[in-house]
Amino acid sequence: MKEVFLKKDRRKRLEAGHPWIYQNEIASVKGDPVTGDAVVIRNHQGHGLGAGFYHAESQIGVRIASYDSTETLNDAWLKRTLTKAWLHRKRFLAQTSSCRAAFGEADYLPGLIVDKYGDVAVIQVLSAAMELRKDAIVRAVRDVLSVTCVYERSDAPVRALEGLAESVGPLYGECEDVVEIKENGLSFIVDIAEGQKTGHFFDQRENRAALASLVRFAAAEKPRTDLRYHEGGAALAHAARSGATVLDCFSHTGGFSVHALHYGAAHVTTVDASEKAIEAAARNIKKNELEDRSTRLVANAFDLLREYERDKKTFDVVILDPPAFAKNRAAVPGALRGYKEINLRALKLIPDGGFLVTASCSSPITREAWHAVIEEAAVDAHKLLRLIDDRSAGADHPRRIGMPESDYLKFSVFQVQSRS
Repeated sequence: MKEVFLKKDRRKRLEAGHPWIYQNEIASVKGDPVTGDAVVIRNHQGHGLGAGFYHAESQIGVRIASYDSTETLNDAWLKRTLTKAWLHRKRFLAQTSSCRAAFGEADYLPGLIVDKYGDVAVIQVLSAAMELRKDAIVRAVRDVLSVTCVYERSDAPVRALEGLAESVGPLYGECEDVVEIKENGLSFIVDIAEGQKTGHFFDQRENRAALASLVRFAAAEKPRTDLRYHEGGAALAHAARSGATVLDCFSHTGGFSVHALHYGAAHVTTVDASEKAIEAAARNIKKNELEDRSTRLVANAFDLLREYERDKKTFDVVILDPPAFAKNRAAVPGALRGYKEINLRALKLIPDGGFLVTASCSSPITREAWHAVIEEAAVDAHKLLRLIDDRSAGADHPRRIGMPESDYLKFSVFQVQSRS
């Protein structure tokens, strides 16, 4: 038996639900475990706390896979745990043809991501232990998810911290580079071979659907010369048809833009610094026959927001969904400055009654710090905010209590009012 004994004076993070044991929490090891080995975790008194995977070189000395110290972490455990993750999705998602089927530590599969795109599964292997078990992972994914193809996108920079090289390509079956999925009834073309991460960001699915109530109407206080307000509801119906003007920054493949157009926006300006991303967004907009109310721009969002401010342009709804500005704690101060800047510039473009839809996927930034920086931006922009909605990732991205890093996605909707 290979065992890891923890220090007496350590913080009880493991008991609180955090699935990582750092090297400075380890008192001793028994049985000469090497990187990737399954180990039993015990406290200083020898009491079993769980089972996990050992890593001799990483800062994270053990990744917890089970809180049952008698669990044998073999192929049967892997298939059983993936099956539990899949049953969770079938319980909580309206449709499971395309979704995140396994979310690493949150599903007790540390270092493993599995996304399902119809008959295709895309996996990301992010830890040395899972790398050693890749063949078993492919078999489990094939059998549990009933897919005809398993494709690997293990090209995340974090693999270097585990001493792993990048690995991309098909692992089972014949995989097409591009697949088509449905999300909230809309069609999306996903590039599993060269798209970001595994090709599509499922974590914002429910948040994209939340645009429906925001984009049907223009901002309440925006002057409208084409409406006559009278009793009977005719003007309201006319306003609903006219919809909101929307600016979608950091658009990636156009997920928010497609939803906004579908839900009745009058016009959507889709912006991303990547020409390839804008081409993908254009394909998705066209696929849903929504291009007549759409403009796409390849531009740096920071620069464009300043330009629009100088030109006194306004939008009823501004969407900010940038990539992670902070990958670690050292990057947090600079990230907060970046988030404040883009939200400040966006707020200046929104008329009274309009909405700021803003997100952060930086896991080191807490929800409290996130809200605080938005408040600072509002003060500097001379705006008052009402918090309309505050969300995280969807049900296929569960969060673990005791692991703040799992609450990585912050998604907030604010209604905007000028402050005199």
